[in-house]
Amino acid sequence: MRTGWHDHAIEVRPQSAVPHYMRRRAALSAAFPGETLVVPTGPSKIRANDTLYPFRPGSDFAYLTGDHDPGSVLILQPSGDGHDAVLYTRQRSSRQTDEFFRDRDGELWAGRRRTLAEKTAELGIETAPLADLDTTLARCTPGRTRLLRGLDPQVDAALPGTGGRDRELAAVISELKLVKDEWEIAQLQDAIDATVRGFEDVARVVPADRAVSERLVEGVFGLRARHDGNDVGYGSIVGAGQHAAILCWKRNDGLTAPGQLLLMDMGVENKHLYTADVTRTLPISGTFSPLQREVYDIVYASQQAGIDAIKPGVRFADLHLTCMRVLAEGLAELGVLPVSVEEAMEPDSMLYRRWTLHSFGHMLGIDVHDCAAARPDAYREGELREGNVLTVEPGLYFQPDDDLVPAEFRGVGIRLEDDILVTADGAVNLSAGLPRRADEVETWLAAQRAAGRRLP
Repeated sequence: MRTGWHDHAIEVRPQSAVPHYMRRRAALSAAFPGETLVVPTGPSKIRANDTLYPFRPGSDFAYLTGDHDPGSVLILQPSGDGHDAVLYTRQRSSRQTDEFFRDRDGELWAGRRRTLAEKTAELGIETAPLADLDTTLARCTPGRTRLLRGLDPQVDAALPGTGGRDRELAAVISELKLVKDEWEIAQLQDAIDATVRGFEDVARVVPADRAVSERLVEGVFGLRARHDGNDVGYGSIVGAGQHAAILCWKRNDGLTAPGQLLLMDMGVENKHLYTADVTRTLPISGTFSPLQREVYDIVYASQQAGIDAIKPGVRFADLHLTCMRVLAEGLAELGVLPVSVEEAMEPDSMLYRRWTLHSFGHMLGIDVHDCAAARPDAYREGELREGNVLTVEPGLYFQPDDDLVPAEFRGVGIRLEDDILVTADGAVNLSAGLPRRADEVETWLAAQRAAGRRLP
């Protein structure tokens, strides 16, 4: 088995994003002078028994390296007035080893890996064998080392916890991701454009006059995500009828029905792991009923008010209040709100939240909920900055068992979500390829159905 083989060379070119990875590592280095920084990607995870989930690299690790292989660890080691970056990664397994033939991660099973030199050429970073990692970690100085925890149990165990110091590392990386550069914006647009195509695919296969499974919708969109990108960016939410009122419905085991609404919260993750996050609520029959349109128009007005308010310097919390006030006013007009709008908007009341449930949106990037570890004053309690990309996604949800709303509203759920870039002049809707206004949605849906089924 070990003889009679020839090796085949592969052409390796530097990734176009290498300068961006280098700049990000330099910014992280400047934040922690003289300290060792350890950022793992994490191992493959068991799905069941001896089968694994498809591997998806740790977001912060991928943001800093561009490496997509499991088990790798980035270490920034102090050097002079900066750091030397070393990527510890699994190297090629020779046919003279048992690993090549017997290990499920061996090349006979999983395919050819990069050599260390090839990976250095591709990613623009010094590489070292993963087998040397334990020795390197043992040399790390306690109190002068920070680790991005929770990704690799073995690395966590090798370095004693430092509590707040490690959380500061996570926070700084998150805050570096708050402002997107031109390359990142292009990746997000790529993911969003694929997502638009995925919604078009779905609209062509969902009939107006008979039931289909929510999982058909999920599967059709998933096909687009795998064909045009890496995968879906998160578990697709496909809620037909009363399921649309369930905020994070992911069982997707219901059926559509004429006259009902179909809420779809879905996003393609592109090949560089940047994800879209878009929601549309469609009338299965092709047109909204008067009641559905009335609720939809409130949600649309709330979203538009939020988008119109976006510009650098606007407080994130104020943007939330802008969207929520429009929803509260709409609830009052529907006769649902049992108190005045002003009373409902009071911080110690917020009664409107019974039907709005969630915030207006969140940052978006290499994670669907990007920058989550950022400090409050840099994100949720801070101000918008040019280069932020965030969702604006208000919704109204009337639960089927809610006795405080008229019977005709019960089971109606509507959300509208778009991905917005903050520019010096205001807001750019990156997902404008999908219509938002109720009449435009009806026209678009009819056009997609007329075009017929067209998949990748």
